[in-house]
Amino acid sequence: MLPRLITRPALLAAFIALAAPAGAQVAVGFGGVPHDSSQPVEVTADTLRVNETTGNAIFEGNVIVVQGDLRMVARRIEVIYTVTDGNRQVEDVVATGGVLVTRGTDAAEGDEAIYEVQTAYLTMIGNVLVTQGPSTVAGDRMEVDMTTGIGTVDGRVRTVLEGGQ
Repeated sequence: MLPRLITRPALLAAFIALAAPAGAQVAVGFGGVPHDSSQPVEVTADTLRVNETTGNAIFEGNVIVVQGDLRMVARRIEVIYTVTDGNRQVEDVVATGGVLVTRGTDAAEGDEAIYEVQTAYLTMIGNVLVTQGPSTVAGDRMEVDMTTGIGTVDGRVRTVLEGGQ
């Protein structure tokens, strides 16, 4: 079951804009524990088209991609393959249209996402909102190394941090 990302009115009212110029960065962890990118990638969708020339697969309609504890949902996802020594491997997963990525209790949404499978590197672009428990971070772009959980959000960064000490 996917966590609900519609913000509660109280959280939305508390959402503050930090005076961060475009290009400013703020650290954001994601998932809390190392991600194992060697696990198989499972895809579910309403339709599948395969480009016979490239071998790439295009999934459309209620697409769900799962790799271990990493889950990505979007309207359209293209799986890009590389061939090395005759072996075909998933290189990138490119998602567009209402993209939602979850890992553990962390969630991120945006217009587009590119997940580099071999390096476990996730880039989300456009209207990015990251929810981690009661804290939120929003910006134009997020990049996260899913192995370490360390990443950045940049481009007019806005945040709400809860539970200070």
